[in-house]
Amino acid sequence: MEDISLNDLAEELHRQASSATSGRAAHTVYGGTAHHLRQTAIALMAGHGLAEHNSPGEATLQVLSGRVVLSGVSESVELSTGGHVAIPDERHALDALEDSVVLLTVLTK
Repeated sequence: MEDISLNDLAEELHRQASSATSGRAAHTVYGGTAHHLRQTAIALMAGHGLAEHNSPGEATLQVLSGRVVLSGVSESVELSTGGHVAIPDERHALDALEDSVVLLTVLTK
């Protein structure tokens, strides 16, 4: 069993994202090809995001730090540190309103 500090990981990803031209960095916390559950921490610098894309299936988004907007076809929601939402099963985008780190949890089965 591996113990991971999400706070330490968030700080490291923030450092990586701040020097990346894309304004983002990511790390798989749990999962991979042998698992049905995947958790990925994603750092996004203010003004950067993930362009509109298809839903990966059943998924949630938790904000570890910062403030983001999750925009779907039917609605948008603004989340800040500690916020949590089920991602709608539709095309959506994620934009950072300020430097942010989120935890994406996806059921890949």
